[in-house]
Amino acid sequence: MSRRKKKQESGGGGEWLTTYADLMTLLLTFFVLLYSFSTIDAIKFKEISWSLAKALGGKTGVINNGGNLGPVPINQNPGDGIKNRSELESSETTRLFNAISKEIEQNNLKTKITIKEDVRGVIIELQEKILFDPGKAVLKEESIQTLSKIADILKKYTNEIIVEGHTDNVPINTGYYKSNWELSADRAVKVTRFLVESKGIDPKKIQSVGCGEFRPIASNDTPEGRKKNRRVNILILTKDKGSK
Repeated sequence: MSRRKKKQESGGGGEWLTTYADLMTLLLTFFVLLYSFSTIDAIKFKEISWSLAKALGGKTGVINNGGNLGPVPINQNPGDGIKNRSELESSETTRLFNAISKEIEQNNLKTKITIKEDVRGVIIELQEKILFDPGKAVLKEESIQTLSKIADILKKYTNEIIVEGHTDNVPINTGYYKSNWELSADRAVKVTRFLVESKGIDPKKIQSVGCGEFRPIASNDTPEGRKKNRRVNILILTKDKGSK
């Protein structure tokens, strides 16, 4: 009888150790899992941010020239093959942005224009006061030099170009234009014609679009916001734009 009891006691101890070992293994796995959740994958985070920006209209995914912080454009849909930061930074949009930014600085244009990235490519933004008088679509004489320098930069690239006219939401009352849409479209056409007819940009790779008041970048509730919204964008499309 005593031998049986000893065997049973030794067997019970072994089962307890097995259960304890299993518990420790599960706890270790649990903490490893928690640690993996606490480590943020920056690339995945940016992919999610840009996917959200695209779903909301693609207006938030831009970087002003000189902004060191903020969203860095992925210009690809999640799962399109970006694996690390070096691959992200080598995207066509980023390379084009860096190259044009350098040329803008060399041509002393930084005080007159803004360069941005978004999911479609690189945007050269010109405020209304640089190009036109309020409510008009005749290029100012002083705008010719600025546009000429921009054209010389554009001619170095084969990318397609879209010239976009934008306004604020104040109804136009000049009598000539019936709506802000027409004013924005005419302004885009005037810039496009200058780039093609005066500077030799290939007409096959450029088009003009009137966006009216419907793509604001600031609130129209303040004079400062309306001023920012009255602009012409020269968009240089890239292959890795968000509309794949």
